[in-house]
Amino acid sequence: MALAAARARVLRALRRPLPPGQVPVHVPVAARRCCSGDSGGLGALPPGGYRVWQERAARDPAAFWAEVARGALRWDRPFHTARGAGPPAAVRWFLGGRLNVSVNCLDQHVKKSPNRVALIWERDEPGTAVHVTYRELLDLTCRLANTLKKYGIQKGDRVAIYMSVSPLAVAAMLACARIGAIHTVVFAGFSADSLAGRIVDSGCKAVITYNQGVRGGRTIELKTTVDEAVKNCPNIKHVFVAQRTDNKVQMGDHDIPLDEEMAKAASVCAPESMDSEDMLFMLYTSGSTGKPKGIVHTQAGYLLYAALTHKYVFDYQQGDVFGCVADIGWITGHSYVVYGPLCNGATSVLFESTPVYPDPGRYWEMVERLKINQFYGAPTAIRLLLNYGEEWVKKYDRSSLKTLGSVGEPINSEAWHWFYHVVGEGRCTLVDTWWQTETGGICIAPRPSEEQAEIIPAMAMRPFFGIMPVLMDEKGKVIEGNDVSGALCIAQPWPGMARTIYGDHQRFVDAYFKVYPGYYFTGDGAYRTEKGYYQITGRMDDVINISGHRLGTAEIEDAMADHPEVPETAVIGYPHKIKGEGAFAFIVLKEQTDNIERVKEELKTIVASKIAKYAVPDHILVVKRLPKTRSGKIVRRLLRKVVTEQSSNIGDVTTLDDPNVIKEILDAYQKYKEKNSL
Repeated sequence: MALAAARARVLRALRRPLPPGQVPVHVPVAARRCCSGDSGGLGALPPGGYRVWQERAARDPAAFWAEVARGALRWDRPFHTARGAGPPAAVRWFLGGRLNVSVNCLDQHVKKSPNRVALIWERDEPGTAVHVTYRELLDLTCRLANTLKKYGIQKGDRVAIYMSVSPLAVAAMLACARIGAIHTVVFAGFSADSLAGRIVDSGCKAVITYNQGVRGGRTIELKTTVDEAVKNCPNIKHVFVAQRTDNKVQMGDHDIPLDEEMAKAASVCAPESMDSEDMLFMLYTSGSTGKPKGIVHTQAGYLLYAALTHKYVFDYQQGDVFGCVADIGWITGHSYVVYGPLCNGATSVLFESTPVYPDPGRYWEMVERLKINQFYGAPTAIRLLLNYGEEWVKKYDRSSLKTLGSVGEPINSEAWHWFYHVVGEGRCTLVDTWWQTETGGICIAPRPSEEQAEIIPAMAMRPFFGIMPVLMDEKGKVIEGNDVSGALCIAQPWPGMARTIYGDHQRFVDAYFKVYPGYYFTGDGAYRTEKGYYQITGRMDDVINISGHRLGTAEIEDAMADHPEVPETAVIGYPHKIKGEGAFAFIVLKEQTDNIERVKEELKTIVASKIAKYAVPDHILVVKRLPKTRSGKIVRRLLRKVVTEQSSNIGDVTTLDDPNVIKEILDAYQKYKEKNSL
């Protein structure tokens, strides 16, 4: 009954006319094309646009996804059932269907336009970009696939990929998909212990790596890390080593020189026909327990959802250059550097460097040189760059840009406006996207939408086709109406969702479906505005209950970010004897100042005026930097453990960009504690 009520509410909301006098932030030509019928790889939206598709997907999801899948993917054998029976945690899609993901990403485009550019490898040194056509990428993929087969890698085997961003890394993913092997890409910055843990957990038989990596002008010893890792991985039979630099590395008995083997391999490899629900890849994401989770995605459903969201959220048109600057080691790189764009026949940028190498203009110089049309990056990078001033942006021509995108965490208002007005010159659509490793692709974003629909700064806003968000209260009841907050859940399955945690399905059920039975629990809190839009307020464990007032830490951080001397903040809840919970803020200053107390008082005034006095943090601690993952996310659970005196049980820190940051913060906290008699 609750599911039926939620579906009815979503349908009612979709049918409501736009409020009178509604003024959009911007309605660019690209947004009008997306909603009015311009052609593209997946075809344009039907007459009626966004609402028609969303209503159909909510009313009869199986029929909706069946129709989309038949048109969007190339099948070896058609599916007979769009969605199988069973609970959400065990749902299956496109039963009976068979296909090959690499054929969908390569072969179909090679037949039509073999010389179309598939990848632009923006190497570490500016001005040394390499263009790779679909024909060339297919050749690379087939040679690598045949090499894997030569050394015994078969359908169902697991292969670890530990490589910096490059066409060969993409070919490694697609080669696994071509022969039916399952890849697990490990970010090429993880330690040997982290790599070994993932290899052992997934049962990998082989590793594909480079001799070295290059990033930000520095050389990264990838092969050395792999050598250290595989000492503790008895299942590893072979390590395939490609050359990224000219430097020689030590080669052992199980090491295979990949470039030499690929040169001898055949350039044609027959694709393995895979069942829709066969595993495509697993990707590890850290949990609060300290044990990384191997999130499993399958073939057809994941590919369909990645392709569909890529086209319609970003309004990708054939001939555009799509620039997602995420590393392929993360789900954003999987979905919006590799699988989504390539399935759509797009030209996708591979960014090997950093946003500040050789200077803070790197992104924008690249936009000018490559004529990038869509730019998708993390709020952390945007906040970093805005501190360097507008001159680094305005130095370069960004007239090619049509769509800007934000991913990874809620973007604060200051960063949104800087991104929109300075980078996009007030003429580009800016999509603040919300999704997760587990969802496979974007679930809530301002686009697609009705024509001329507004975009509200720093808000994800609208569910994608087939996504039915609901808010739940603490008793597990659906919260009806607008201007309400609660736990963000999704009321019905969609093809792109993860299927399990590798080797531990019960953990999958417990983490995502046990808290609110019948619903996918995102772990995030959200606010539904008076107009029915969704704003992500942060992880549920980042929601503070201060004297009965529920408040997202992101809201406090957003207010504090308005201070000109404070580029970064992180707020956590901590036990308070009187209020139940209080707010503890960690801040980073732009420059060292002698008047820290003045800055703290100004911050408290800002929070009091923007939110309320009860939201003012009880404590504000200045630190040199915040604990972040390599994808730029702030790990607030570690800050919470510092403040709650649980530093001896700090948990998993393998995803941190630099684990040493924890000791720095602990030292700063101890000094603060002694000074303030906490």
